Amino acid sequence: MEVFARSLAGRASAESVLRRLAARARRRGLPPPAALTGDWFGGSAVLAPSVAVTATPPERAFTTVDVPPAASTGPVGGGWFGYLGYGLTDPGRHPQPRRLPTAAWGFSDHVLRRDPAGRWWFESLGEADPDLVAELAGLVSGGEQEPVGWEIGEVRTPDADRHRKAVRGCVEEIAAGEIFQANICSRFSVPFRGDPLEVFAAGSAAYRPARAAYVAGEWGAVASLSPELFLSRHGRTARSSPIKGTLPRRGPQDDGNAALLRESTKDIAENVMIVDMARNDLGRVAEVGRVAVPRLLDVQPHPGVWHLVSDVRAELPADLPNSALLAATFPPASVTGAPKARALEVIAELESLPREVYCGAVGMVSPVAGLELNVAIRTLEHADGLLHLGVGGGITADSDPDREWRECLTKAAPALALLRRG
Repeated sequence: MEVFARSLAGRASAESVLRRLAARARRRGLPPPAALTGDWFGGSAVLAPSVAVTATPPERAFTTVDVPPAASTGPVGGGWFGYLGYGLTDPGRHPQPRRLPTAAWGFSDHVLRRDPAGRWWFESLGEADPDLVAELAGLVSGGEQEPVGWEIGEVRTPDADRHRKAVRGCVEEIAAGEIFQANICSRFSVPFRGDPLEVFAAGSAAYRPARAAYVAGEWGAVASLSPELFLSRHGRTARSSPIKGTLPRRGPQDDGNAALLRESTKDIAENVMIVDMARNDLGRVAEVGRVAVPRLLDVQPHPGVWHLVSDVRAELPADLPNSALLAATFPPASVTGAPKARALEVIAELESLPREVYCGAVGMVSPVAGLELNVAIRTLEHADGLLHLGVGGGITADSDPDREWRECLTKAAPALALLRRG
């Protein structure tokens, strides 16, 4: 497939361009833009100027993005923007209804891409309208766009005792031999008035998350400030970078907790188990003997926290469809447990509210550049005047319920601080 690409003059930030695209869409009555910022497809941003992201039936959630595998390291051109909700894995397991579709995708045949040097490009799949190119070039050539504020109501904190009880229940399941580990989560909710795109833009600018993503539609909006790569596929190479292990980060020069995390038996055990799960998931579809772990237990700084991060890579058969890869690996290993099938059941039994997009994946699939999806953590879900924020952590045999609750508060703190800033 041919890609049209043209370099554009202008160095505006991704957040400013996104705000201008949103204003353009409102003026013209178009669907809102979608955005990927941080580390995506070898650049720092991919923006769809306007894309109709609509609810996708569960049976088509994976097959919708069955484009031929592609390995380009250059232009993105366009593709499918959207999300896969965690609810795809547990239909009917949880008695509480969900507010958002279990999956949503939308196709854009052109994008604005910001390369590693900060240059903007207009790219399209096939021929481009010169008037459209000129219009969008004007949006990237201006100065920084002023943000617009929002209002929030009182933050509704999850019940700490209920979370501790769920942690104890998970430890009991581990002691009984049902599972080795599971991720247990709770959810904050915040009454919200404003545009969730502004929250995403402000969070992207303030925290620079590596895998931030924004999609919206008539169903609501998802503003994911995630640091974690769930899955990339470029040609025959697939990669996952699970994060497990967390301690607070007090400042750029603070390495005391980084050293503690590096020596934490509990956090190391969590990460190694999840790496084994990711290896197993990818091994189900990889060529025999072609799964490797090139990076294990790397301590990395992220907004407000230190994380243990590992890399798992696999070589896939050239003709393997994306749907088969997703069926083998979804939901992300780092937000489920081991063994995965039983962990999903335990999670549904112990958590009081259903996960929606949270703990699923958000991202893009391009017919010329491949597939990249984040793990939908640090993710705000907007619907019916409320923002929901899920937080949680991996539970092992020696997990302490009080410490696990404090970890939830640590992980929620950056997003809640952002919302209070208004």
